[in-house]
Amino acid sequence: MIYPIVKFGNPVLETKAADVTEFGDELKKLVDDMFESMYEAKGVGLAAPQIGISKRLAVIDVTFKEDPNAKLVLANPEIIHTEGKQKQSEGCLSIPDFREDVTRPKIVTVRAQDINGKWYEKTGEDLLARAFLHETDHLNGKLYISHISALKRDLMKRKIRKLMKAGEW
Repeated sequence: MIYPIVKFGNPVLETKAADVTEFGDELKKLVDDMFESMYEAKGVGLAAPQIGISKRLAVIDVTFKEDPNAKLVLANPEIIHTEGKQKQSEGCLSIPDFREDVTRPKIVTVRAQDINGKWYEKTGEDLLARAFLHETDHLNGKLYISHISALKRDLMKRKIRKLMKAGEW
């Protein structure tokens, strides 16, 4: 099932998500649906709050279907190590058509549970590091725009409010 992506302005995106406590068929179905929804939206990562589900769950595939082994499930993720810096243009499926340069760590290690609840650690660089941070932010009720200047953020919010009033958001 393909879920619609929740857009900026919906409170679920700015609320800390609840821990995943049950690992079973229901979660497996949700994860499959999240990958399907992410691919349909042309994304490389998707957090459960982005489909209106306030759970600490995210899926990532920075190869966008090219490498089936690159598909990652992060349940209850936590960032345990970061190093270096990278500045890249970043966007979000929940804030379509907007992009901004965001400085984030270049190398990131995340600790998370897999689809069966088994804990693991994974280190990523560049885009994968950015995806770990971006999706974990979502689960903490934060959006990437919290990492840009207040001026740019206010301009973006003003444009979004205009789109909302026009019924285009």
